[in-house]
Amino acid sequence: MSEPPDVVGVGAGAVMTEFRWTEAGQARSARWRSESGSAPTAQGIVAGDTLTADAACRLAREGHGLLWRGDFQNARKLLQAMARRVDRRPQGDPPRTSAEAFQQHRRAQALRARTLGMLLLPFDADHRVPLRRAPDVRQACLEAHGVAAEPYVASLRELQGLIGAHEWRKKGVEVPALGARIHPHYGVFTPIRAEYAGLAAKAPLPSRESAFDVGTGTGVLAAILGRRGVKRIVATDLDPRAVACARENLERLGLGPRVETRLADLFPEGRARLVVCNPPWIPAPPTSPLERAVYDREPHAARVPVRPGRAPGTGGGRLADPVGPCGAPGPAVPRRAAGGHRSGRLESRGPNRRAARPSPCPGCGRPPLLRAREGDHVALAPHAELFVSRANVA
Repeated sequence: MSEPPDVVGVGAGAVMTEFRWTEAGQARSARWRSESGSAPTAQGIVAGDTLTADAACRLAREGHGLLWRGDFQNARKLLQAMARRVDRRPQGDPPRTSAEAFQQHRRAQALRARTLGMLLLPFDADHRVPLRRAPDVRQACLEAHGVAAEPYVASLRELQGLIGAHEWRKKGVEVPALGARIHPHYGVFTPIRAEYAGLAAKAPLPSRESAFDVGTGTGVLAAILGRRGVKRIVATDLDPRAVACARENLERLGLGPRVETRLADLFPEGRARLVVCNPPWIPAPPTSPLERAVYDREPHAARVPVRPGRAPGTGGGRLADPVGPCGAPGPAVPRRAAGGHRSGRLESRGPNRRAARPSPCPGCGRPPLLRAREGDHVALAPHAELFVSRANVA
């Protein structure tokens, strides 16, 4: 039995281990890189231009990692053909409830990601892909991974995500509520659907003295508060990539002197009259670092107690409860905290037909709404209310 590979953490969520395969009768190995945190397959084989999509899907389902040695563009076409075959596979009995439909969808997505993630590419130490007709992906890989110390192996599907993230970072995303573009980094939630930003832009502010932006991501909410005249803002995130991304965006918008970015889990030290947060709102396990912005098996942001004049964690009311309004597991639904009251509601609908008819809540089946309560403590999340506790947060 082979010995377990060495595991080396690289970046936020990244995992590097030894990937082993046999080529030309010789045992070989290279570093394995996975931003999703998946381990390398136990069986690696060499694949080339003669491999069919049916054979590739069968080998992938059997747990074989397919290290590509053929033409890069042929590998891309093979991945597309594999995706079509995976999507045609039956998903079992029809779901009886929206919760079952949600769970079935998540299982299908996990199987799809696992199967398509088996098509692998070699990378040189400078992030170059040493294959015929391979594009220059060095800058995209450098932005996501940093400097590589040695050659490695990674999935083609993950590389496509890196390339897409590089384009978003270069071009930016227009945020109408901000009147400017936000440039997301790889692994940081992209505000393509920015209705929550619109709510933050129009919600009444109880104070413009200070604010916390908890889970800042790209820094879009901190930027909106800065544009609205909040004098001092502390933006926190537990992902170093997000902190760097927010800092870069805020500096680009000229808000650097007003907004401080910190690496922290939820609240920073000190007090603020206003706290904004767009937390994960679906209680399900994330399958990648990026999904942590949406999925959380046990949303800990929803369990932070808030009491007037006291620090979070010392008792008192809750920001939210991780159950749907129907009582079934679902997105976090805010409840009244100590000192809080309902003073109003703001709603936001999608800008197009598809967005205006969003998918139902997996817990209760109702369409998600963006709601708001005025006051000092605000949490922004689809299918959740913006909760306020008339309290300073210490």
